[in-house]
Amino acid sequence: MRGAARWLACWATATLMLAAHAGERFEFVAIGDMPYGPKDKSYPPYEHLIGQINALQPAFTFHVGDFKSGATPCTDAEFDAQLGFFNRFDPALVYTPGDNEWTDCHRMLAGSYDPQERLARLRQMFFAEPRALGRRPFPLERQSAAYPENARFSRAGILFVTLHIVGSNNNFETRELKAVEEFKARDAANIAWIRAAFERARGMNARAVVFALQADPFETRMPWGDFPPHSGFTTSIGETLVPMAQAWGRPVLFIHGDSHRFVVDRPFKNDKGEPVHNLVRLEVFGAPDVHAVRVKVDTDDPGLFSFAPLLNTFVWP
Repeated sequence: MRGAARWLACWATATLMLAAHAGERFEFVAIGDMPYGPKDKSYPPYEHLIGQINALQPAFTFHVGDFKSGATPCTDAEFDAQLGFFNRFDPALVYTPGDNEWTDCHRMLAGSYDPQERLARLRQMFFAEPRALGRRPFPLERQSAAYPENARFSRAGILFVTLHIVGSNNNFETRELKAVEEFKARDAANIAWIRAAFERARGMNARAVVFALQADPFETRMPWGDFPPHSGFTTSIGETLVPMAQAWGRPVLFIHGDSHRFVVDRPFKNDKGEPVHNLVRLEVFGAPDVHAVRVKVDTDDPGLFSFAPLLNTFVWP
């Protein structure tokens, strides 16, 4: 009996050790830049895509901003409609703002709103609680009361981080003092949140860090450099995220929208012009291509992430 008990104890210990080191697999979905246009044209395919995502049952979905077109009025009613869509997602929905929701609301077609008033309304409606959206939200750690849209959470040893970095040059509009002041304050908050992310990643011995934001950071790229001085992405991404990702050395996934095309590549370079191999960029589909991207995570895979389009099967009746 003692021999059997010893064998059972060893077997149980070995089983626990195997379980502790077993690989973890899950997937999440990334979308952005949708729905665009009149309700009768844009809502049906978007609703169908939400249904496809719900059928897939991912761990969560990122919407990386621009939940309406730049020509759609920035009304409370529009915000409320999009919040309603977000809460139709069965798994959690993690959202980070785009420029169409506030920066570009000064446009006549968008209603000639004060952008900062619209940003305050977004924060009130979408980021008031320390949790994600959707039917099964999970807790989020928010950066601060001033920047609640910057959030983070972890799963399977991977740190997921949202950054409020938007198109239209990140609101770095030098002809408008009020915009510049807003940009500088938010840029400083984003830089602090990026630094805090890598500090947290080191502290938890993270397998990877995933950043989700709206802007295409190469929007202002010039022949002599990816991040020129007039770019609203130079200090936060070019001078902070890229070198910190390279120094950290483990996989970093950079998810964004803004340019409306599905891309997976490694476009980032350090200040010597050398590629940063551990920093992968995923750009999601955008209207009129109302599709999603499936991101599969396998912790036994050295690359951790694999990508596949989730194509919308909507057909007009």
